[in-house]
Amino acid sequence: MKKILIVFLTLAVCSCSLFENQRTPRGYVKHCVRLLDSQALYADTPAWEDKKAEVLAAAKDFASLDEAHAAIQEAAKVAGGKHSSLAEPVRDTSTFEELVPEVALLENQLVYIKLPAHSGVKVSDSLYIHTVLDFLQEQLDAPGVIVDLRRNHGGNMYPMIAAVSPLLPDGVILSFKSRKGTSPVTLDYVLRSQSLAPAGKFADSVPVAILTDEWTASSGEATLLCFRGLDNVRTFGVPTAGYASGNVPYPLLDGYRLVITTSCDKARTGEVFCDDPIAPDVQTESPLEEAVSWISSKI
Repeated sequence: MKKILIVFLTLAVCSCSLFENQRTPRGYVKHCVRLLDSQALYADTPAWEDKKAEVLAAAKDFASLDEAHAAIQEAAKVAGGKHSSLAEPVRDTSTFEELVPEVALLENQLVYIKLPAHSGVKVSDSLYIHTVLDFLQEQLDAPGVIVDLRRNHGGNMYPMIAAVSPLLPDGVILSFKSRKGTSPVTLDYVLRSQSLAPAGKFADSVPVAILTDEWTASSGEATLLCFRGLDNVRTFGVPTAGYASGNVPYPLLDGYRLVITTSCDKARTGEVFCDDPIAPDVQTESPLEEAVSWISSKI
């Protein structure tokens, strides 16, 4: 018990010391650099070593946290890539726009699903998931499905994937590739993370069309990649935004969050995506019409 207490007190002192260090611009920068050094995707590159030395040297003369913020914003992009950032505190969520998914039956009884971005601020995970999942359970005999990921700029990928889980095979659906290795994500894990039991599935012969645009990003791209490599799936639209990577937010003492990209997305095909756009199978400015035509030709 005495040893546990000593360890606890030591950790508490270290934690307090860490937060105290953030109270000065130089300490703030050093704390953020340590986080980037240990976690960021590109922190093992010469570019980061150069940037780290530059930022630490400059921090000695910083007189304000504003200077520290600017320096860390730049540093995050070098260590973690374009998806990393120093995020300002969220002061007001009253004007935050978050939409419930759309579901509909189109011509020939084709199922249409619109999956918007999702963070859970105004639309609960449960409402997001069950709006789609319950509808899909009523349409398991539908001849085809369209999943619209246009303007889905990200958020929490797990409710998105859980919502369309009846369209996905069991097993590994995606992996995260970091500096330290590759971590697979299974469909079972996604469902358990949302406290869901497996639902009825569509036959793997049912054609599924995915719609993308230049705003499809982050978790929207991760959801897209869960379908990559499936024989019954075809994608339509324009290339995505190119943010197919995993982020971890680290809270800072002043309310900011250091959002660090720690991994790239890896599809079941073995392809690794990160900062480059994901091209659709069919590049078109009329993706919905093209998708309906393709599915109709399969019926």
